[in-house]
Amino acid sequence: MRLYFFMLVSVMLCSCAADLAVREKIRGVSYVALRDSIGPEEVAPLLDIHASHASVMPYGFLRDENSNAIIFNTPRQWFGERDAGVRQYVEQLHQQGIRVMVKPHLWIGRGYFTGDLVMEKEVDWEALENAYREFILFYAVLAEEEQAEMFCVGTELHSFARQRPDFFRKLIREVRKVYHGKLTYAENWDQFDKIEFWDDLDLIGVDAYFPLSESKTPAVEELREQWDRHKEVLEDCALKFGKPILFAEYGYRSTDFNAKAPWDSSRELTSVNLQAQVNAIKAMAEEVWFEDWFAGGFLWKWFPFHKRAGGAEDNRFTIQNKPAQQVVRDLYKKRGEP
Repeated sequence: MRLYFFMLVSVMLCSCAADLAVREKIRGVSYVALRDSIGPEEVAPLLDIHASHASVMPYGFLRDENSNAIIFNTPRQWFGERDAGVRQYVEQLHQQGIRVMVKPHLWIGRGYFTGDLVMEKEVDWEALENAYREFILFYAVLAEEEQAEMFCVGTELHSFARQRPDFFRKLIREVRKVYHGKLTYAENWDQFDKIEFWDDLDLIGVDAYFPLSESKTPAVEELREQWDRHKEVLEDCALKFGKPILFAEYGYRSTDFNAKAPWDSSRELTSVNLQAQVNAIKAMAEEVWFEDWFAGGFLWKWFPFHKRAGGAEDNRFTIQNKPAQQVVRDLYKKRGEP
């Protein structure tokens, strides 16, 4: 009887995994906003690396961690971070055959992390929810009007999402009334498995800055071994909710120790290590990319002014004009097959 039970569970899990199989991966980039519009020449480099998708990221702002008012779509914002710019970017990307995810972000003053945003009083929670609903629905309507293929209902808001899950469930229902593409939410690597409302969405969005190694220039094999423990949690979450995993953001800086705390964007890191970036992306590609439960991802990040971006002396996240660009090009060329 026990043997039969385990065989039955095994068959069920295999069936679930087969149902999640993603044949063509999302080969995306996180497309940085500019002060001005873009044209075909700003999109063409995406075709060269075989990108299929780009995320366009409008911003809303809170003055500080105690604010419950979201400021967005103002003339003081950069063109690419407000409605006119988002529309123009989507239209230009679509003209070149690049599919789009509209992915609104919050920015909190004084460098406060969005994941720690909480309100102390119910009245403030309700004010924040009303402000956030207005922000998200504004861009959901825009995404529908511009026929964006995907929409993200939030980015790295785990304290808000975990304390007010009913609000997010209701918000997702409201978004579906005005937008008819695929929906996701982007949660941080260490909190995604604690989110309750994945079953209301189409994809489980993870900002995949998983710590992997404390080595200065970790080898590909070392990094692949460290992926095992993270893959287990990712696959468990995919099977639990019956939804594929999307890396809503992934990437590594071209600096020493870049896999120790991959989320670290501080300018205190001054070293340049192009090989470390190559190795980290290769390990992710070899260990995660072709799993059935994996939907693909959006590389963080890509600048429209390609010729001036990145380069041999740059230690930031972009792969542009660095050896890692060819690694991603080779990966994206494969589409969905290893």
